[in-house]
Amino acid sequence: MEYATLNNGVQMPMVGIGTFLLSPDEAEASVLSALESGYRLLDTANAYVNEKAVGRAMKKSGVARRDIFLETKLWPSFYEQADAVDKTLERLGTGYIDLLLIHQPAGNYVAGYQLMEKACKEGKVRAIGLSNFAPDQIREILDVCEVKPAVLQTEVHPYSQETELKKFLAKEGMVIQAWYPLGHGDRNLREEPLFTELAKKYGKSNTQIILRWHIQAGDIVIPGSKNPEHIKANLDLFDFALTDGEMEKIAAMDQQKRYYHSTPEMLKRYAEMIPDVDGQK
Repeated sequence: MEYATLNNGVQMPMVGIGTFLLSPDEAEASVLSALESGYRLLDTANAYVNEKAVGRAMKKSGVARRDIFLETKLWPSFYEQADAVDKTLERLGTGYIDLLLIHQPAGNYVAGYQLMEKACKEGKVRAIGLSNFAPDQIREILDVCEVKPAVLQTEVHPYSQETELKKFLAKEGMVIQAWYPLGHGDRNLREEPLFTELAKKYGKSNTQIILRWHIQAGDIVIPGSKNPEHIKANLDLFDFALTDGEMEKIAAMDQQKRYYHSTPEMLKRYAEMIPDVDGQK
Protein backbone atom coordinates (compact mmCIF):
# COMPACT_ATOMS: atom_id res chain seq x y z
CA MET A 1 0.00 0.00 0.00
CA GLU A 2 1.08 3.56 -0.69
CA TYR A 3 0.05 6.45 1.57
CA ALA A 4 -0.68 10.17 1.33
CA THR A 5 0.56 12.36 4.16
CA LEU A 6 -2.15 14.82 5.19
CA ASN A 7 -1.38 18.38 6.28
CA ASN A 8 -1.45 17.36 9.95
CA GLY A 9 0.92 14.43 9.45
CA VAL A 10 -1.78 11.72 9.41
CA GLN A 11 -1.07 8.90 6.95
CA MET A 12 -3.98 7.99 4.65
CA PRO A 13 -4.02 4.91 2.37
CA MET A 14 -4.15 5.75 -1.34
CA VAL A 15 -6.75 3.05 -2.08
CA GLY A 16 -9.96 2.29 -0.21
CA ILE A 17 -13.39 0.76 -0.59
CA GLY A 18 -16.37 3.02 -1.28
CA THR A 19 -19.89 2.17 -0.07
CA PHE A 20 -22.01 4.65 -2.04
CA LEU A 21 -25.32 3.10 -3.20
CA LEU A 22 -24.73 -0.07 -1.18
CA SER A 23 -27.51 -1.37 1.08
CA PRO A 24 -26.51 -2.15 4.69
CA ASP A 25 -26.17 -5.86 3.89
CA GLU A 26 -24.13 -5.13 0.76
CA ALA A 27 -21.94 -2.60 2.57
CA GLU A 28 -21.22 -5.01 5.41
CA ALA A 29 -20.26 -7.79 3.01
CA SER A 30 -18.15 -5.51 0.80
CA VAL A 31 -16.27 -3.94 3.70
CA LEU A 32 -15.62 -7.33 5.27
CA SER A 33 -14.34 -8.64 1.92
CA ALA A 34 -12.18 -5.53 1.48
CA LEU A 35 -10.61 -5.81 4.93
CA GLU A 36 -9.90 -9.50 4.35
CA SER A 37 -8.24 -8.56 1.04
CA GLY A 38 -5.93 -6.04 2.69
CA TYR A 39 -7.81 -2.76 2.38
CA ARG A 40 -7.45 -0.39 5.30
CA LEU A 41 -9.35 2.70 4.03
CA LEU A 42 -13.16 2.59 4.36
CA ASP A 43 -15.45 5.33 3.03
CA THR A 44 -19.07 5.84 4.07
CA ALA A 45 -21.41 8.75 4.86
CA ASN A 46 -24.47 9.69 6.87
CA ALA A 47 -26.42 9.86 3.61
CA TYR A 48 -25.44 6.34 2.53
CA VAL A 49 -27.46 5.00 5.48
CA ASN A 50 -24.99 2.14 5.95
CA GLU A 51 -22.69 3.44 8.71
CA LYS A 52 -23.92 0.83 11.19
CA ALA A 53 -23.15 -1.90 8.67
CA VAL A 54 -19.63 -0.55 8.10
CA GLY A 55 -19.09 -0.53 11.87
CA ARG A 56 -20.26 -4.13 12.14
CA ALA A 57 -17.92 -5.24 9.38
CA MET A 58 -14.98 -3.56 11.09
CA LYS A 59 -15.66 -5.50 14.28
CA LYS A 60 -16.29 -8.81 12.48
CA SER A 61 -13.07 -8.49 10.47
CA GLY A 62 -10.82 -8.86 13.47
CA VAL A 63 -8.58 -6.08 12.10
CA ALA A 64 -7.43 -3.77 14.89
CA ARG A 65 -9.21 -0.42 14.86
CA ARG A 66 -5.86 1.41 14.87
CA ASP A 67 -5.02 -0.27 11.55
CA ILE A 68 -8.22 0.95 9.83
CA PHE A 69 -8.59 4.41 8.30
CA LEU A 70 -12.29 5.20 8.66
CA GLU A 71 -13.81 8.04 6.67
CA THR A 72 -17.37 9.34 6.74
CA LYS A 73 -19.27 12.49 5.83
CA LEU A 74 -21.75 14.79 7.59
CA TRP A 75 -24.98 15.49 5.69
CA PRO A 76 -26.27 19.11 5.37
CA SER A 77 -29.39 18.61 7.48
CA PHE A 78 -27.12 17.71 10.43
CA TYR A 79 -24.68 20.63 10.14
CA GLU A 80 -26.37 22.62 12.91
CA GLN A 81 -26.97 19.68 15.27
CA ALA A 82 -24.51 19.88 18.14
CA ASP A 83 -24.50 16.11 18.60
CA ALA A 84 -24.13 15.21 14.91
CA VAL A 85 -20.57 13.90 15.30
CA ASP A 86 -21.39 11.96 18.47
CA LYS A 87 -24.35 10.31 16.76
CA THR A 88 -22.16 9.43 13.80
CA LEU A 89 -19.62 7.83 16.14
CA GLU A 90 -22.41 5.89 17.82
CA ARG A 91 -23.70 4.52 14.51
CA LEU A 92 -20.21 3.47 13.48
CA GLY A 93 -19.56 1.90 16.87
CA THR A 94 -16.17 3.56 17.22
CA GLY A 95 -14.51 6.07 19.52
CA TYR A 96 -13.00 8.16 16.74
CA ILE A 97 -13.15 8.86 13.00
CA ASP A 98 -9.95 9.15 10.99
CA LEU A 99 -11.35 11.59 8.41
CA LEU A 100 -14.65 13.46 8.57
CA LEU A 101 -15.88 15.49 5.60
CA ILE A 102 -18.58 18.07 4.96
CA HIS A 103 -20.56 16.14 2.33
CA GLN A 104 -22.06 18.98 0.31
CA PRO A 105 -21.70 22.79 0.13
CA ALA A 106 -25.38 23.10 1.06
CA GLY A 107 -27.17 24.62 4.02
CA ASN A 108 -25.05 26.16 6.78
CA TYR A 109 -21.85 24.36 5.87
CA VAL A 110 -19.71 26.80 7.85
CA ALA A 111 -21.54 25.69 10.99
CA GLY A 112 -21.00 22.08 9.94
CA TYR A 113 -17.30 22.71 9.50
CA GLN A 114 -17.10 24.29 12.93
CA LEU A 115 -18.74 21.18 14.39
CA MET A 116 -16.00 19.11 12.82
CA GLU A 117 -13.29 21.44 14.11
CA LYS A 118 -14.66 21.05 17.63
CA ALA A 119 -14.66 17.26 17.26
CA CYS A 120 -11.10 17.37 15.97
CA LYS A 121 -9.93 19.39 18.97
CA GLU A 122 -11.72 16.93 21.28
CA GLY A 123 -9.91 13.96 19.74
CA LYS A 124 -13.03 12.46 18.19
CA VAL A 125 -11.74 13.08 14.66
CA ARG A 126 -8.15 12.85 13.40
CA ALA A 127 -8.54 14.96 10.23
CA ILE A 128 -11.29 16.93 8.52
CA GLY A 129 -12.05 17.95 4.97
CA LEU A 130 -14.60 18.76 2.30
CA SER A 131 -16.55 16.94 -0.40
CA ASN A 132 -17.93 18.38 -3.65
CA PHE A 133 -16.71 21.91 -2.86
CA ALA A 134 -15.61 24.31 -5.61
CA PRO A 135 -12.54 26.55 -5.14
CA ASP A 136 -14.56 29.61 -4.10
CA GLN A 137 -16.36 27.56 -1.44
CA ILE A 138 -13.06 26.09 -0.25
CA ARG A 139 -11.67 29.62 0.09
CA GLU A 140 -14.69 30.55 2.18
CA ILE A 141 -13.79 27.77 4.64
CA LEU A 142 -10.08 28.63 4.55
CA ASP A 143 -10.89 32.25 5.46
CA VAL A 144 -12.66 31.28 8.70
CA CYS A 145 -11.26 27.92 9.76
CA GLU A 146 -9.05 27.17 12.75
CA VAL A 147 -8.28 23.64 11.54
CA LYS A 148 -7.38 23.53 7.84
CA PRO A 149 -9.19 21.01 5.65
CA ALA A 150 -6.86 18.17 4.70
CA VAL A 151 -8.78 16.49 1.88
CA LEU A 152 -11.16 17.39 -0.92
CA GLN A 153 -13.26 14.47 -2.15
CA THR A 154 -14.56 15.20 -5.62
CA GLU A 155 -15.11 13.76 -9.08
CA VAL A 156 -11.83 12.90 -10.80
CA HIS A 157 -11.09 10.45 -13.64
CA PRO A 158 -9.11 10.47 -16.91
CA TYR A 159 -11.85 12.45 -18.68
CA SER A 160 -11.92 15.06 -15.86
CA GLN A 161 -8.44 15.37 -14.38
CA GLU A 162 -8.96 18.65 -12.49
CA THR A 163 -5.41 19.89 -13.15
CA GLU A 164 -6.04 23.47 -12.04
CA LEU A 165 -8.00 22.38 -8.98
CA LYS A 166 -5.09 20.16 -7.93
CA LYS A 167 -2.68 23.09 -8.22
CA PHE A 168 -4.96 25.16 -6.00
CA LEU A 169 -5.25 22.36 -3.45
CA ALA A 170 -1.48 21.79 -3.41
CA LYS A 171 -0.93 25.45 -2.53
CA GLU A 172 -3.36 25.05 0.37
CA GLY A 173 -1.81 21.81 1.61
CA MET A 174 -4.81 19.68 0.66
CA VAL A 175 -4.89 16.34 -1.15
CA ILE A 176 -7.54 15.17 -3.59
CA GLN A 177 -9.65 12.05 -3.27
CA ALA A 178 -11.42 10.76 -6.36
CA TRP A 179 -14.94 9.49 -6.41
CA TYR A 180 -16.18 8.26 -9.79
CA PRO A 181 -12.51 7.24 -10.32
CA LEU A 182 -13.64 5.07 -13.24
CA GLY A 183 -15.89 7.71 -14.81
CA HIS A 184 -19.24 6.66 -13.37
CA GLY A 185 -19.07 3.34 -15.18
CA ASP A 186 -18.58 4.97 -18.59
CA ARG A 187 -17.63 2.04 -20.84
CA ASN A 188 -16.12 4.44 -23.39
CA LEU A 189 -13.63 5.52 -20.74
CA ARG A 190 -12.82 2.04 -19.46
CA GLU A 191 -12.45 0.68 -22.99
CA GLU A 192 -10.17 3.41 -24.31
CA PRO A 193 -7.66 1.73 -26.65
CA LEU A 194 -4.73 3.09 -24.64
CA PHE A 195 -5.97 1.39 -21.47
CA THR A 196 -6.47 -1.86 -23.37
CA GLU A 197 -2.92 -1.62 -24.76
CA LEU A 198 -1.43 -0.91 -21.32
CA ALA A 199 -3.50 -3.66 -19.70
CA LYS A 200 -2.01 -6.16 -22.17
CA LYS A 201 1.51 -4.84 -21.56
CA TYR A 202 1.31 -5.10 -17.75
CA GLY A 203 -0.94 -8.14 -17.46
CA LYS A 204 -3.64 -6.10 -15.76
CA SER A 205 -7.24 -5.07 -16.46
CA ASN A 206 -8.24 -1.71 -17.93
CA THR A 207 -9.72 -0.83 -14.55
CA GLN A 208 -6.43 -1.54 -12.80
CA ILE A 209 -4.59 0.66 -15.30
CA ILE A 210 -6.96 3.56 -14.58
CA LEU A 211 -6.63 3.12 -10.82
CA ARG A 212 -2.84 2.94 -11.09
CA TRP A 213 -2.90 6.18 -13.10
CA HIS A 214 -4.84 7.82 -10.27
CA ILE A 215 -2.30 6.75 -7.66
CA GLN A 216 0.65 8.02 -9.68
CA ALA A 217 -1.25 11.26 -10.34
CA GLY A 218 -1.64 11.73 -6.58
CA ASP A 219 -5.34 10.81 -6.33
CA ILE A 220 -6.63 8.78 -3.40
CA VAL A 221 -9.24 6.40 -4.84
CA ILE A 222 -12.28 4.68 -3.34
CA PRO A 223 -13.80 2.42 -6.02
CA GLY A 224 -16.90 0.61 -4.82
CA SER A 225 -17.92 -2.94 -5.62
CA LYS A 226 -20.10 -5.78 -4.35
CA ASN A 227 -18.02 -8.41 -6.18
CA PRO A 228 -15.26 -9.95 -3.99
CA GLU A 229 -13.06 -10.64 -7.03
CA HIS A 230 -13.36 -7.05 -8.23
CA ILE A 231 -12.69 -5.77 -4.72
CA LYS A 232 -9.50 -7.84 -4.55
CA ALA A 233 -8.41 -6.80 -8.05
CA ASN A 234 -8.95 -3.09 -7.30
CA LEU A 235 -6.21 -3.31 -4.67
CA ASP A 236 -3.75 -5.22 -6.85
CA LEU A 237 -2.05 -2.07 -8.08
CA PHE A 238 1.34 -1.96 -6.42
CA ASP A 239 3.44 -4.43 -8.41
CA PHE A 240 3.79 -2.21 -11.49
CA ALA A 241 4.12 1.44 -12.47
CA LEU A 242 3.22 3.39 -15.59
CA THR A 243 6.07 5.20 -17.33
CA ASP A 244 6.24 8.99 -17.58
CA GLY A 245 5.36 8.70 -21.26
CA GLU A 246 2.31 6.60 -20.51
CA MET A 247 1.18 9.07 -17.85
CA GLU A 248 1.53 11.86 -20.42
CA LYS A 249 -0.63 9.96 -22.92
CA ILE A 250 -3.36 9.54 -20.30
CA ALA A 251 -3.05 13.24 -19.38
CA ALA A 252 -3.88 14.03 -23.01
CA MET A 253 -7.27 12.28 -22.57
CA ASP A 254 -8.58 15.06 -20.33
CA GLN A 255 -11.89 16.40 -21.71
CA GLN A 256 -12.97 18.30 -18.58
CA LYS A 257 -16.02 16.04 -18.76
CA ARG A 258 -17.90 15.71 -15.49
CA TYR A 259 -20.81 13.35 -14.84
CA TYR A 260 -22.01 15.08 -11.67
CA HIS A 261 -23.31 18.65 -11.93
CA SER A 262 -24.42 20.53 -8.84
CA THR A 263 -27.14 23.19 -9.09
CA PRO A 264 -28.57 25.63 -6.52
CA GLU A 265 -31.86 23.73 -6.66
CA MET A 266 -30.09 20.44 -5.97
CA LEU A 267 -28.19 21.92 -3.01
CA LYS A 268 -31.44 23.31 -1.60
CA ARG A 269 -32.94 19.81 -1.75
CA TYR A 270 -29.87 18.37 -0.05
CA ALA A 271 -30.21 20.83 2.82
CA GLU A 272 -33.85 19.83 3.32
CA MET A 273 -33.36 16.06 2.94
CA ILE A 274 -33.06 14.09 6.17
CA PRO A 275 -31.51 10.62 5.67
CA ASP A 276 -33.13 7.86 7.74
CA VAL A 277 -29.95 7.27 9.71
CA ASP A 278 -31.84 6.05 12.80
CA GLY A 279 -33.86 3.52 10.83
CA GLN A 280 -30.89 1.85 9.17
CA LYS A 281 -30.14 -1.79 9.87
